[in-house]
Amino acid sequence: MPIKTPADLFIHDLSDTYSAEKQMTRSLPKLARAATNPDLAQAFEQHLEETRAQVERIEEIAETLGLKLKRIKCEGMEGLVEETMSMVDQVEQGPVLDAALIGAAQKAEHYEIASYTSLILMAKKLGHAAALPLLQATLGEEQATDKRLGAMAEASAIEQAAAAT
Repeated sequence: MPIKTPADLFIHDLSDTYSAEKQMTRSLPKLARAATNPDLAQAFEQHLEETRAQVERIEEIAETLGLKLKRIKCEGMEGLVEETMSMVDQVEQGPVLDAALIGAAQKAEHYEIASYTSLILMAKKLGHAAALPLLQATLGEEQATDKRLGAMAEASAIEQAAAAT
């Protein structure tokens, strides 16, 4: 179905974001297993739980607004996940991989932050007030995760990676 109206675009972007979150639920356990730093592994596990709730929020938005999500694959997230899995395969487990995982996870968070920011703007313009608190809750979680990952990188990941070489 072609995208002709702002309402069509909202459904497309909501569906695309739904696909992105579903992809994250499959990749986060792999990232947790690949991480050497137990705090990083725990951060990935915590974000997995948040991501499952985010998937449910998108389903609730669709149900509340009477929308049918499209069965599409988020190509942007697919590329980010593939890039991350390539790093897992190429980098020896340890501090350098942990630093790479943090960077890759932050790329995904920034992608999701942009997606939710756009969805919030469209929801406001389309009068989808019921979607706003759900979208804003998820945006807040994504921003908090990005901040937590950034703090981990600042605290030790980069220094440990540099010392390991």
